[in-house]
Amino acid sequence: MKKGYFDEFGGQFVPELLIPPLSELEEACGSILPSESFQEELSHLLCSFAGRETPLTRCERLSGRLGFTLWLKREDLLHTGAHKMNNTLGQALLAKGMGKTALVAETGAGQHGVATAAAAARLGLACTIFMGAEDVERQAPNVMRMRLLGARVVPVESGTRTLKDAINAALRHWIAEQRTTHYSFGTAAGPHPFPTLVRDLQSVIGNESIRQCRESFGRLPDAVVACVGGGSNAIGMFYPFIRETGADAVRLIGVEAAGTGEPGCWNSAPLNLGSPGVLHGNHTMLLQDKDGQIQPSHSVSAGLDYPGVGPEHAALHKTGRAEYSMIRDERALRAFAALCREEGILPALESSHALAWVLDNAGDLPQGGHVLVNLSGRGDKDMDIIQRHMPALYEER
Repeated sequence: MKKGYFDEFGGQFVPELLIPPLSELEEACGSILPSESFQEELSHLLCSFAGRETPLTRCERLSGRLGFTLWLKREDLLHTGAHKMNNTLGQALLAKGMGKTALVAETGAGQHGVATAAAAARLGLACTIFMGAEDVERQAPNVMRMRLLGARVVPVESGTRTLKDAINAALRHWIAEQRTTHYSFGTAAGPHPFPTLVRDLQSVIGNESIRQCRESFGRLPDAVVACVGGGSNAIGMFYPFIRETGADAVRLIGVEAAGTGEPGCWNSAPLNLGSPGVLHGNHTMLLQDKDGQIQPSHSVSAGLDYPGVGPEHAALHKTGRAEYSMIRDERALRAFAALCREEGILPALESSHALAWVLDNAGDLPQGGHVLVNLSGRGDKDMDIIQRHMPALYEER
């Protein structure tokens, strides 16, 4: 397999000006990242600052009516409220090892931006966050959090004013400031080595889950389910399970956002509805027209609102090792309400897509078995969206 590729997907499709910082990062991934001192410091930060390990939670009430035991991997309990901190602490620490003094990042729902700002503050790095202007409006609480943590937040008014355009702006900033700045890329996509780097930093999710499942119910789960936008939480969960084969093979299910589900309306499901192409430095599955022009994407959850997906997910989809389904906005909102009212947990709308797939497809899952959902984030950031779409949830019962 060619370096930086997963089957036919991946690579490094970037302007010549980005080759030097990418080569520098690749060298650091081979020398600094695996060193004992780096891994010890990262483990210490993940424990003492981020709050690892995160627990498994058994959903007692939902399990009773589903006919199997539903477990949640509680990445929502991690510092700043999502799995993003696993990646940003690792990249911030790597940046310091490379002699950088600043971080730049993109963000959609704001969780990666908040986690980058927190990691930068903890390690004494300057921080600039690019965020689509539409996302700045619908994720105002996270914008405030980023600024409180010392980050400069730059609204991006171009294009669709969402995550795709924020990535473009962050890449341009990195080209100009590469001597002092590291790009803390937020998902397992982009040019090599970012998909591998982000996957490896997020694999702590799956590694912990394997051990915790064996401790909790004596074996691996029958199925593991995670939402997929760019795909970092899902690949972090899936990757350690991919190595389990034969009798121990686990069904892996990624859930994309189908938007409203109405004909002609935008969605965020490139694996199910897209075609191969190049975006943000890698060859992957994209939402594009017949001329290769990127099409707008939409999801009620800003973190899934992206027209592409990480190249390793594209490869897993092609080979069939993982399966990828779609969930509409309405079903994700209903799953959000179910977890709130049945289990006392407020999930992020991104994670609600994964939960919705389980609730909607319970008949296809083994009765008496065990199903694990990666609860990648908490829903505090989504309260304005929930109030707009489901005002009845706010009424006294």
